[in-house]
Amino acid sequence: MRRRTVTSGGLDEVLDQLAAAPAAREEASPAPAPARDRTRERDTLQTEFTFELPRGYVDDEGQVHRQGTMRLATARDELRPQIDLRVKENPAYLSVVLLSQVITQLGTITDVHAGVVERMYATDVAFLQDFYRRINSEGHTHAAVTCPLCHGSFEVDLSGGRLGES
Repeated sequence: MRRRTVTSGGLDEVLDQLAAAPAAREEASPAPAPARDRTRERDTLQTEFTFELPRGYVDDEGQVHRQGTMRLATARDELRPQIDLRVKENPAYLSVVLLSQVITQLGTITDVHAGVVERMYATDVAFLQDFYRRINSEGHTHAAVTCPLCHGSFEVDLSGGRLGES
């Protein structure tokens, strides 16, 4: 049995080729007919979701950042951490690398990297891990809940809002 070794450069090339292949097919195909149903224009895929951290990230200047935006993960986002040396040394680091790739903004910070996620409070990282799972596997941030006192059912938005609502 022969084993194949994939390097980070090789993986990037393969992923780039796969991403370019559908685009080339789209260019070769004729233009699609205009949509007949106007409801399709309203049904668009939401790719970015806003959130509010329970505690907030404190930057080097002492400013607290609580509001942020996370985008949907791509296959590349999930594959890239697998070749990261930090993840190979410590598999628990996977979520730090993954979150740093999909968080597009945190307060006024637009360059969210692994160092930022490393310095977040554990409560906020746990919140972001759950938020990531919800938007990428379930496609939304709403959850059905039942009141333990009155047994009434209702829906809550887990992406945050005012303090105490998420």
